[in-house]
Amino acid sequence: MGVRLRRLREERGMTQIALARALDLSASYLNQLEQNQRPLTVPVLLKINAVFGVDVQRFSDDDEARLITGLREVLADTPSEPGMEGQAVSLAEIRELASGMPAVARTLLALHQRHRQALERLDALGAQWGDGRSGALASASHQPMAYEEVRDFFFARHNHIAELDDAAERLAADWALQPGRADEGLARRLQAAHGVHVAMAAELPGGAQRHYDPGSGVLQLARGLEAGQRAFQMATQLAFLEMGPELRRLADGAGLSGDQARALARIGLANYFAGALLLPYTAFLRAAEAVRYDIDRLGHLFGVGFETVCHRLSTLQRPSARGVPFFFVRVDRAGNISKRQSATHFHFSKIGGTCPLWNVYEAFAQPGRIVPQLARMPDGRAYLWVARTVTRGGGGAGGWGAPGKEFSVALGCDVRHAAQLVYSRGLNLADPEAAVPIGMGCKVCEREACPQRAFPPIGRALDVNENRSRFAPYPVIGG
Repeated sequence: MGVRLRRLREERGMTQIALARALDLSASYLNQLEQNQRPLTVPVLLKINAVFGVDVQRFSDDDEARLITGLREVLADTPSEPGMEGQAVSLAEIRELASGMPAVARTLLALHQRHRQALERLDALGAQWGDGRSGALASASHQPMAYEEVRDFFFARHNHIAELDDAAERLAADWALQPGRADEGLARRLQAAHGVHVAMAAELPGGAQRHYDPGSGVLQLARGLEAGQRAFQMATQLAFLEMGPELRRLADGAGLSGDQARALARIGLANYFAGALLLPYTAFLRAAEAVRYDIDRLGHLFGVGFETVCHRLSTLQRPSARGVPFFFVRVDRAGNISKRQSATHFHFSKIGGTCPLWNVYEAFAQPGRIVPQLARMPDGRAYLWVARTVTRGGGGAGGWGAPGKEFSVALGCDVRHAAQLVYSRGLNLADPEAAVPIGMGCKVCEREACPQRAFPPIGRALDVNENRSRFAPYPVIGG
């Protein structure tokens, strides 16, 4: 942490003596902190926050863990120089870089992202010259996808938007929203403050769940929605009506590349506000701690579904009252991750594939049932995951044969927090052998002996000795 403290001082153009005075510390003690000879204690962190307004997450191990994960992925995706094959950068060296020179580590990650964008642009140019299509594809591929930019924006904020959370909690109290009956209060607010009438519709264009017509002042909701889902859609519409300027300010200040990304960010922020309105921070955190983060009980208390509770649990990172730092994902049977939010260091590979040993896929074999799992990553970190399937559409209002949607929703936390969760009951959290070994995906996972490995890690040579079966896990013609 000494490097980060020194960087903070240098950013503000302060000497050690000046910073020591500002923090009411001795100069010798501050020097020991910067040299990592003394630990950075909580009282000192609180002083830094009070004096400079710096988020203490800047000094969190989670930030370092994110850098380590990103660097490992970058180095796995980077081919070796001629003559340097097999001389991989060790995990110890990666950790040294992330902890000692975090700014350099972030610069490397940014350079790698630009490198991948350049490769994508070259591919697009090749396609252009090959078939004569216009250069629009080439110019478009120069920018990252809009949803990736928005996801990174939420990730940088640790999935906690304090401005919206505070406002939602205040308005929920002002409007006297009742847990489990919020839809009634929201409908009254829409009518009284905005002249908006809520109506049920048998079918909305494109299978939408909500459609608002500003001209007629009618908000149509899909008839098949449950009470909690109706409340969420009304809360989202109120976010645009009541918090429009704040949503635009946050989206415009996020450094996003284009109008599409900013529009997507506004939608994501509106959804965040809606969840915070239905599940006000203080009341929801107290209830979560009282029931040991039992997702089904929380859903019953607040009248919302499994996915909504999981998503809200991943946002409880108010500095003055933090909940368990969760990571939240939603995947389909094909492994496509359609939602990925994290309040801490965990994330999966961005270069293709996730781990088939992860319980998020086992949940599909046990629909509607919560599947817990102790899992351990290659770096030794262990996690407690819970996963369950959720379904939408199919039959019902859509009619016989209408396709539905099925996802697996998973919520996870570091094993050091697992004892706070009801799902740890009966699990041996102290036994390292009890955890299932998983990885970030075959392309970046070094578990060579994994029985589920689909292909070798990027940059690794295959062992194709005909007298051994090491090649057996990988796709073979005729195999």
